[in-house]
Parts: sequence; structure tokens; C-alpha cells
Amino acid sequence: MPSVFCSSTRRFLIAAVLYSHAMATIALEPGASYRLVDLTHPYNEETVFWPTSPTRFELKTLAEGETEGGWYYSSYSVCTPEHGGTHLDAPVHFHKDGKATDELPLRNLVAPAVVIDVSKQAAKDRDYRLTVADVEDFESRHGRIEAGTIALLRTGWSRHWPDAKKYLGDDTPGDASRLSFPSFGLDAATLLVEQRGVVLLGVDTASIDYGRSQDFPVHRMAGAHDVAGLENLTSLDALPTTGILLLALPMKIEGGSGGPARVVALLPE
Repeated sequence: MPSVFCSSTRRFLIAAVLYSHAMATIALEPGASYRLVDLTHPYNEETVFWPTSPTRFELKTLAEGETEGGWYYSSYSVCTPEHGGTHLDAPVHFHKDGKATDELPLRNLVAPAVVIDVSKQAAKDRDYRLTVADVEDFESRHGRIEAGTIALLRTGWSRHWPDAKKYLGDDTPGDASRLSFPSFGLDAATLLVEQRGVVLLGVDTASIDYGRSQDFPVHRMAGAHDVAGLENLTSLDALPTTGILLLALPMKIEGGSGGPARVVALLPE
């Protein structure tokens, strides 16, 4: 079941987004109420990582229980690779001169979003890649994708989480040569980035490149345009096609190539 938080009483007037030394404002309808949809997998011992990752998520207990003063106290140590679970790939992940995680402008991480649904195609072909025709079909029905938009690709793949073999296509430790899952195709991703001006690519699989890719062309193209990627999203089936405000905020790791992210969709009711 998708994790959905509904709020009928919470009201939003203006959301102010700070980035660099400037301010951008996102105006929300006065007096309106909104649903919040969590698109994030929790981090735990079952979190899926790339097969070549030398480490996984670790949560160690530093303190837990009653103190000498008579109150309860808990504290934990967290260790995780940047790229695993629901996370962001910064442009520098695949482009030497790309922005690091802490350098991404917030206007690219809090922005309108659309969902392109290829779940039917992916159900028939686990190596399916989004095509230019798919994007054109989407726009014929929903209008041209505007610059500054986040493009989310729904494949339906999060239904396999956290079964790594079903999700990735192969779960051999240390070997990423036999992975198989759907994602963006290079031509379609290039159209979205270069011609539509999208600011972020997101997908409910392990990569913005499809599983069988060995040279990661979508990562490289997106990174060269300072477009980040969101991977391992979930609950995209709980979203409408348009009318979404997405909040995709990664851990602000200075100089990082990515980081765990809490991704939430804001939907007007």
C-alpha cells in the first residue's frame, strides 16, 4: 500500500525557497488543503544497493534505555553509501565539472512534477526504456512539459522492493553485469533535458539508466547539463499525472556525489 498522509486542515499560503544568495517563491492557493505522499523507501537491513557497493546500510545503537536520571534516551550511529535506497545522484556523480550534492539549487529540488507512466510497457519488457514517442504521446494528452519541471518515470518496479533479485534482475554480489530493469532511454531523456528543460529526472527503479546499461549514457548526459537524478522512488502509482509539487531533499553532503533523500509529493485536494 502507498504511504499517504492526508491533511484536511493544514493550510499553505506561500512557500519560500532559498537558494544561493537569492530567493524564489512558490505561490500555493490560499486556503487550500493538500495531501502529502511519501515516495521514499525506509532505510533498513533490507535496503537495496548496487551489487558492487562494498558496504550497506548500518544502524548501530549508541544508547538506548533508561538513564540514571530516570528518563528514556536513545541515540544511534548511521553508516550508508551515498547511492542506495531512495537517493539522489548529483551531476558530479558522472560528470567531472557537475554540481555536487550541496551545490544543487533548491529551485531544482522543490518544483512542479509530472509522471510519465510506462508500467504497461515495462510489465511486458523488463528492459524497457522510455522513448521519444512515449514523451510525445504524454504531451499530446497532457500538454507540453514546461521548463523547470521534474520528470518522474513510473515503471511499477517498486512492487518488487526489497527483493533484490526481482528488483535488479540479478543479485550476485560484486557483479553488476547481468542487471535487468526498465528506465529512461537516452533519446527520451535528452529530449526532456535539452528541449524541455526539466531540472530533475526520477524513477522507481535502481537507476536513471536501464539495468543492462554498461556505459550509463543517461547519467552522463544529465550530469553534463547539471541535472540530478532520483532513484528507487516508490508509490508513484499514488500520484496524478500532473498538478504535483515535488520536494526532493537529499542529505546535504558537502562535495558529495549524491545522498539519501526524503522525497514527498504535495497534491492539492
